[in-house]
Amino acid sequence: MKPITEFMEQDHVRLDGLFRAFQSEKSRDLEKTKQFFSEFKQCLQRHIVWEEEFLFPRFESRTGVAEGGPTAVMRLEHRRLKELLEGIHDQVAAGKTDTGEYERELTEVLMVHNTKEESILYPAIDRCVSAKEAAELIDAMKGLPPERYAHCCTGTH
Repeated sequence: MKPITEFMEQDHVRLDGLFRAFQSEKSRDLEKTKQFFSEFKQCLQRHIVWEEEFLFPRFESRTGVAEGGPTAVMRLEHRRLKELLEGIHDQVAAGKTDTGEYERELTEVLMVHNTKEESILYPAIDRCVSAKEAAELIDAMKGLPPERYAHCCTGTH
């Protein structure tokens, strides 16, 4: 059983769907484009908080691997993802849908990032926590208050 891996992979699939919905709406309806992007951005931000505040610390404490390890690389990639999200946000908030360069890089970074997480990091976390701990982590992540991640398209970042 791999509860962390399965939970986080399901969220990756959901995020991918939200991003595709944003992309497909761009040429049709600016308000729907903003709504889809806002939801995608907030959900990706939540996913990052889940990893950085719940999963990575557990992995690091159990393995003793922090600096220079996989979570350090993931945090760097998260910073880049946040920058790209803000680039798209700024364009969409200004009523512009020409976000292709940001989208291309975001897609590339996410593809590599998610592959590493799904094939290496999440399974490693599943191996170092009990089923009870995994369930507790997932419950804690689900209970994350929206104010920790739900900021977008309201005039502030």
